[in-house]
Amino acid sequence: MVMESNQPTAPAAPNNDENLFRGLGVEVALKTDDDFLKVKETLTRIGVASKKDKTLYQSCHILHKRGKFAIVHFKELFILDGKPSDITENDIARRNTITNLLAQWDLVSVVDADASKTLIVAPLNQIKVVKYGEKSQWSLVAKYSIGKKKITPTTD
Repeated sequence: MVMESNQPTAPAAPNNDENLFRGLGVEVALKTDDDFLKVKETLTRIGVASKKDKTLYQSCHILHKRGKFAIVHFKELFILDGKPSDITENDIARRNTITNLLAQWDLVSVVDADASKTLIVAPLNQIKVVKYGEKSQWSLVAKYSIGKKKITPTTD
């Protein structure tokens, strides 16, 4: 026997997953747990190059939160940290192009594939991909370090 109640029901708990990355980055799915490290390493070799001194500035990182993943531009990570960021439409376009490359290489799949088709993208000539075998010839520079806090020396 089912009892009916005249008491109001509690509102549904908000789905915190919808705002997990605060609307930043492109959410992706990985096929296996090992893919996280593959994507992380691959992203160290994709970015904006200074060919005169063979330096590559990493553009994007893979972010993992509560079992979900997103490809984010390093300037979006500053925003997530509450720091000022001068992110541009071109930065977002490069992030989208890099995400599309990862998907084409079968390293990730874009969660909202239909929406990703409408995202702005950058031409491939704005992005340098250093081959794995050539990475020792380049200086690979990340402008953001995930999970590493700057330690300020204290004086006693």
